[in-house]
Amino acid sequence: MAAALQTAALLSASPNLIDPQRYRVGLSARSLIGRRGSIFVVRSDGRTSGFFNAKSRSGNFITNAVATKADASTSSTASKPGHELLLFEALREGLEEEMDRDPHVCVMGEDVGHYGGSYKVTKGLATKYGDLRVLDTPIAENSFTGMGIGAAMTGLRPIVEGMNMGFLLLAFNQISNNCGMLHYTSGGQFKIPIVIRGPGGVGRQLGAEHSQRLESYFQSIPGLQMVACSTPYNAKGLMKAAIRSENPVVLFEHVLLYNLKERIPDEEYVLCLEEAEMVRPGEHVTILTYSRMRYHVMQAVKTLVNKGYDPEVIDIRSLKPFDLYTIGNSVKKTHRVLIVEECMRTGGIGSSLRAAIIDNFWDYLDAPIMCLSSQDVPTPYAGTLEEWTVVQPAQIVAAVEQLCQ
Repeated sequence: MAAALQTAALLSASPNLIDPQRYRVGLSARSLIGRRGSIFVVRSDGRTSGFFNAKSRSGNFITNAVATKADASTSSTASKPGHELLLFEALREGLEEEMDRDPHVCVMGEDVGHYGGSYKVTKGLATKYGDLRVLDTPIAENSFTGMGIGAAMTGLRPIVEGMNMGFLLLAFNQISNNCGMLHYTSGGQFKIPIVIRGPGGVGRQLGAEHSQRLESYFQSIPGLQMVACSTPYNAKGLMKAAIRSENPVVLFEHVLLYNLKERIPDEEYVLCLEEAEMVRPGEHVTILTYSRMRYHVMQAVKTLVNKGYDPEVIDIRSLKPFDLYTIGNSVKKTHRVLIVEECMRTGGIGSSLRAAIIDNFWDYLDAPIMCLSSQDVPTPYAGTLEEWTVVQPAQIVAAVEQLCQ
């Protein structure tokens, strides 16, 4: 850690210390594979609600990125104010706005500089901000994650990109023993305002090592916050909120959602890191999900509505801590819960969420909580086998029918 602090200090003091080009040999192979406080809320329909204190539960953070209760899913976004962005462009826009606002914000990772990142989230930022604020690193996740933690301790606000979230297992010691703990073990002398982000989840035949879901790995680390984006709107809002947070935040992005397009507001907005999103109000059953599974759920909802069911869909979005206020109010209304996740069944997010609901809302349940998760096997390379390991819309329909009997 002393070495990380020394490196961070030198990094902020000497503009000629590191030449990113000398580290680019060997990176191309990987490129081929792969505060609480007042915030200004802008809703997806373009209306603003002024300043809102995140401690108050009276605010409304509902967005309509996928569908509302009736037929809003079929309405066009062309008539809405704002501009259309793909999800990776929304992440970049949020990152760029924060780099403009705060000179302490910097980016580091493999090929994040002039190459623009594996999924082009940082494209063009090195040209605009220079090689020191957008730093290409060697293929050494343990080292540059530690450097980012040291930089955060000395006053910078680094964003560390994992080219694939599975690679960050190599930095697990830094994330656990340093990132999550140093604020506490230093008696509050250090803050760690760092964002760790990157693509993960089951893709299109990327193989087991590149199809990992690390939410369950990181959720048990004290001191970390975790959020998962699922739309361009919440991707930008969560990115900005994570950068401004004084806590270390892990932002999960799904490799298959980067090309998702949505119209987002022109005005600046910042989301709350601890708020779930009401995707579709309903009466019969509460479906809790996040990331890519949000779209599998909404596909299943079309079938369920045609069969006479009225499911309520919540994108939990905040994986740690859970927004038990929003979740609890839904459980009190529907009395039935289905959790749909892409994480592994054993020790996954769904297991923790089910335990939290049972602990807090047991008296409101009229049926056992059901949880649909990925199979406890390494993700196969074969496309058909890969599909069988992940929850599909037909399984969601069957689960809701069973719950509502």
